[in-house]
Amino acid sequence: MSNDRFVAADEIRASFSATMSAMYREEVPAYGTLIRLVDAVNAETLAAAPQFAERLKATDSLDRISCERHGAIRLGTPAELAMMRRVLAVMGMFPVGYYDLSVAGVPVHSTAFRPIGGAHLNRNPFRLFTSLLRLDLIADDDLRQQAAEILAARDIFTPAARRLVEKAEADGGLCKADAARFVSEVIETFRWHDRAIVDARMYERLCDAHRLIADVVSFRGPHINHLTPRTLDIDKVQTRMPREGITPKAVVEGPPARKCPILLRQTSFKALEEAVEFSRANGTWESGTHTARFGEIEQRGIALTPKGRALYDRLLGHARAAIQPAADGSNAEEYRAALAAAFEPFPDDWANIRTQGLGYFTYSLTRKGRAATASKMDIETAIEAGLIRFDPIVYEDFLPVSAAGIFQSNLGDNAAQQFVAGPNQQMFEHDLGAAVLDEFAHYAKIEHASIDDCRHVLDAVAAAE
Repeated sequence: MSNDRFVAADEIRASFSATMSAMYREEVPAYGTLIRLVDAVNAETLAAAPQFAERLKATDSLDRISCERHGAIRLGTPAELAMMRRVLAVMGMFPVGYYDLSVAGVPVHSTAFRPIGGAHLNRNPFRLFTSLLRLDLIADDDLRQQAAEILAARDIFTPAARRLVEKAEADGGLCKADAARFVSEVIETFRWHDRAIVDARMYERLCDAHRLIADVVSFRGPHINHLTPRTLDIDKVQTRMPREGITPKAVVEGPPARKCPILLRQTSFKALEEAVEFSRANGTWESGTHTARFGEIEQRGIALTPKGRALYDRLLGHARAAIQPAADGSNAEEYRAALAAAFEPFPDDWANIRTQGLGYFTYSLTRKGRAATASKMDIETAIEAGLIRFDPIVYEDFLPVSAAGIFQSNLGDNAAQQFVAGPNQQMFEHDLGAAVLDEFAHYAKIEHASIDDCRHVLDAVAAAE
């Protein structure tokens, strides 16, 4: 080991996400256009709402807006998933949440690798939504076996990337030179490959089973299939995309527009039809096309408690029972109206969301609270007295129905299928080689810690009187 100090995982993650963004802008120029559009909308939103900007600044969230990203990747085997977990751990990213998308017609289950803890999120909040293909959902026994053999023959990680992961695990970190090499090697896993490892006939058979299966199995690397900037006004971005020559998906996924945003809203531009070549037995190549990669936009709101999430799921179910959004956008206005009507019972002010126990908040002393000389009081009394403020905790995770909606809209209008399957978190965690963090417990821990911090200060003031 050299005398160079270890590079912090946050720094490696920041370097990796920046490198990924630059690579994706080069590979998918429309993504660069999308980034510029989002930056402009965010600047307008902050300028028009100085109190909102001040809230973001007070909660150390303002600087995160411009660098906020998430990406998504689809893996083919448990071995790939387990190795990806080790790779991302070097960057300080850990699996949070379990998502079963098979119930929404997509044959994968997933987790989100992300930093944990406010300081790490503020340094760089990059997340990677990582899906594992469920070959067990392929009904054709012969096709399932052939797909498994194709996947088993590939290695999506470079030898150098594997060696550097092992070195980081053995030594407890990477020096500056090794960290730079690590980013350079790992990025190769996410790079686009325009030559398939299957012939055109096999590709069509895989597409017939499900287009996502073809996307995962047909290439020697999984390629990043989208990156996502964070916007403060997703409806404005959705409206402006066509002016920039970008075709958005028909409807925004997630809850309706609200004064107090909840959970996650997502939209995207349509996936690109890209030229690829398929292998032939005689060593030549056959021209074709493949559609997989796109650009996505997200708007994040407050993390909901189990009670709040149950209400959200129920109201979303009511909206979708009334009208299912058509892939071609023909009933987009009707769906938006049904969604807005369905969500009227969900309070749209922070005070009621908090008092009804629907969302998670962080608590902090106000200027008046820091100067307090009052007697000992409980948190609610302190809030009423203006000694403590509460701010929504940003939802850092994902929604399976929304993710499935994004996937389906970019795999073709008829991508949704029915699978006889249900959640199998135990199998997923076995393949992952680790348990996933429960998101509700995580947010509750953050909230309780902030309450304890406030209580300790106020109790100390009272004891000193």
